[in-house]
Amino acid sequence: MASASRRIVITGLGLVTPLGNTADHFWQGLLAGKSAIAPIRAFDASGLSTRFAAEIPDFDAKSYVDKSQRKSLRMMARPIQLAVAAAAVALQHGQVDKSKLDPTRFGVEFGAGLIASELPELIDAARVSTNCQPGRASLALWGEKGIPTIQPLWMLKYLPNMPACHISILHNAQGPNNSITGSDAASLLAIAEANRILRRDAADFFLVGGCESKINPLSMVRQCLFDQLSQRNDDPQKACRPFDSERDGIVLGEGSTVMVIEDQVHAERRGATILAELVGAAAAFDRQLDGSGLARACRAAMNQAGIGPDDLDHVNAHGLGTHKDDAWEARGLAEVVGDRVPVFAAKGYFGNLGAAAGVTELAASVLALHHGVLPISLYHEKTAPDCPIRVHTGEPRPVRKPYALKVGFTQMGQCVALVIRRPA
Repeated sequence: MASASRRIVITGLGLVTPLGNTADHFWQGLLAGKSAIAPIRAFDASGLSTRFAAEIPDFDAKSYVDKSQRKSLRMMARPIQLAVAAAAVALQHGQVDKSKLDPTRFGVEFGAGLIASELPELIDAARVSTNCQPGRASLALWGEKGIPTIQPLWMLKYLPNMPACHISILHNAQGPNNSITGSDAASLLAIAEANRILRRDAADFFLVGGCESKINPLSMVRQCLFDQLSQRNDDPQKACRPFDSERDGIVLGEGSTVMVIEDQVHAERRGATILAELVGAAAAFDRQLDGSGLARACRAAMNQAGIGPDDLDHVNAHGLGTHKDDAWEARGLAEVVGDRVPVFAAKGYFGNLGAAAGVTELAASVLALHHGVLPISLYHEKTAPDCPIRVHTGEPRPVRKPYALKVGFTQMGQCVALVIRRPA
């Protein structure tokens, strides 16, 4: 049965990102105007048209799990390890005593995307299958001799439902569980679904997040061929410029962010610090890619929150940094808030984290409301004429109003909008 009186709050942040692996480090990086975008070190990218990204340096998943659980890491690709690490950080940041949670009302919702295979696991199979003729693969050899060289449980390392599965197993979360593969909108859609479940009193407590690592040779080759990536190899730190007149494409990154989201009464009973309240969530489809669908999602989320544009401190944009996507996003935002509300774009700090993008960027607004300061949109120099919004630049400024609107979308037109409020 739905409970109209239930209020949903955010009480913990687990960030494993190029900008920092704790909420404090992440926040200090935002305030300092620090870009984590740099030449790729994970592999030799010299043959690619784009040779830079936002990497997480020196990540060691073993430091985030108990010794008894480390064997399970061998069955996790890097994005899944990032998710497991972020979940552990979120529980610690939220000061959660798991022994006091009802496991049957402890849920997990996760956004995930296409997880590219690690090349060493397929190299032997590929060699066997291409022995017949250089540059050509034989499907007959692949089936007869190639597949037997691949470890039997190989696929379990790369399924997009594995982040939610592993996190649930590790933390005994027996409540509602789902995985959303909605590209860049996935983690925001996961938050919206957890919000609905909590409001209808089908759970008390959630770990909600997203994870992705696009810094993989297979991912990078595909993205270089089929997407508009920035080619600013001579100045990668300043390459990601959402809504800027000199923007030239997406910058890829990697990371995972997990939020502790729960019923307010549940949070108060366990003495949690409330960072923000989730007061509106909506989704829509932008069939024409002209901003109208995004505008509908924004209005619906704001109507649910009971606010208008003048109540917003800022809009936290998706801000991909491509010509087409930034233009239609800006038109959609302008339709709702005009140029009255400052727009913050976070990707200049850490690039596009894919399925982890929305929740990581939302964490920036949560921290902005919590600390009372809005960071700048990094390296934005001149707003493009086709982006009729007011991008927040210059210096960090005080937060003046209690609400923030976060938006996200996919390049196919799926849109999502969330409204959060600073605790009274």
